[in-house]
Amino acid sequence: MKTHTIGIIMNGVTGRMGTNQHLIRSIKAIRDQGGIVISPEERILPDPILVGRSEAKLQALAKRTGVEKISTDLDAVLKDDAYSVYFDATLTGQRPIGVRKALAAGKHIYCEKPTATTSEEALALYREAQAAGVKNGVVQDKLWLPGIMKLKFLIDSGFFGEILSVRGEFGYWVFDGKLQPCQRPSWNYRKEDDGGIIVDMLCHWRYLIDNLFGAVKGVSCLGATHLKKRWDEQGKPYNCTADDSAYATFELANGVICHFNSSWTVRVRRDDLLTLQVDGTEGSAVAGLRNCVIQHGTQTPKCVWNPDIDSPIRFFEGWHEVPTNQAYDNAFKVQWELFLRHVVKDEPFPWSLLEGAKGVQLAELGLASWEKRAWVDVPELKA
Repeated sequence: MKTHTIGIIMNGVTGRMGTNQHLIRSIKAIRDQGGIVISPEERILPDPILVGRSEAKLQALAKRTGVEKISTDLDAVLKDDAYSVYFDATLTGQRPIGVRKALAAGKHIYCEKPTATTSEEALALYREAQAAGVKNGVVQDKLWLPGIMKLKFLIDSGFFGEILSVRGEFGYWVFDGKLQPCQRPSWNYRKEDDGGIIVDMLCHWRYLIDNLFGAVKGVSCLGATHLKKRWDEQGKPYNCTADDSAYATFELANGVICHFNSSWTVRVRRDDLLTLQVDGTEGSAVAGLRNCVIQHGTQTPKCVWNPDIDSPIRFFEGWHEVPTNQAYDNAFKVQWELFLRHVVKDEPFPWSLLEGAKGVQLAELGLASWEKRAWVDVPELKA
C-alpha cells in the first residue's frame, strides 16, 4: 500500500479544545485507525509534532497520546521540510503571527476560528495564503455534527417546503469559579484577551447559516455581560470585561429570518446544549448535536389559546425522530480527513480562510450593531 506521510505542526494543542478534539479525537484517532484510506492501495498517515511554550505540558501530552515529537521552537520546526501542514489552535490574537510564519515557510494552513481579531486581517490572511499558493482551511466543525447533518438531509430532500425561520438556542451555565471550578478558560470573559461570546459564536452561526439556509444580508445583535465578576484558574477574582451572552437576529437575502440566543449564563431546559428549530410551510424540525425530530404539516396539532384550562395537547409528543441511517464520526475528525485529502489528492475543500474571514466579519458587525443599537448590513466579502 502506498502511504502518504503528512507531517503536521500542531501549535497550541495543550489547551482543552486542541487536546481533546484536534489531537486525541482527530489526529490520534486517524493514526489509530491506520490512516485515511483513499483506496485499497493508498492511504494518508498524519505525522504530528506538538509545538507550544511549555515543555512540561508538551511532554505530558505526548506521553498521554503516544506522539513522539515535541518542540518549543516553532521557527526551527517551520524550517523542517518533513512538515508540510501547519495547524494553529493558539489564542486568537496570536494566530495571525503563527500563520504568517507558516506561510513564509510554504506550509499549508489549517487553523481554528476565529482566524483573526478583525475581518480585515482575516481576509488578508486568506489573500496571503492564496498568493503563497498553499492549501488553506478553517475549522467549521458543527457542519458535521450528526444532528446538523440530519437537518441538512431534510433541507436537501425538500421536507420543509419553503423555509420561513430558524431559531437557535445555544449555551449552558458556566460556573463563576468561586464555589465550583469554571468549565471554560478565564480569558473567555476578558475583552482585553480577545474573549467574548459574540466573537466566539457568531463565527459558528455564520458558517451554519451560509451552508444550510442562505446568505446573511443584515444583523441586529445585543450583547450583555450578565456576570460581572468571576474567579480564575488560580482562584483569584477578576472583573468580566467581555460579553457572556448575545441575542442576535439575522436577515437572509432569501427572506429567511434566523435568530440565535447564545449564553454562558443560561440553565438548560431543552433537548441539547445547541438546538436549531427550522419552521417551513410544509413541516418543522428541531436538531440538536446528535438527534433531530420532525413534525410534518399533516401532523401539526390545532392549537387554540385558552389559558383557563390545562392544555389538551402534549406538545413534545407530536414529534418524530429522524432515524440514524449511517455511522457518524467525530465532527472535527471528519473535517481533518477532508482537509488532508485536499492537501494530498487536491480534492475539493470549500472551507477556506475566506470562509473564516466571513465569520470574523459577522462577529465584527454584531459588535458594531450592539454599539450602535441598530441593524447593520452585511456586505459580500470578496476574495
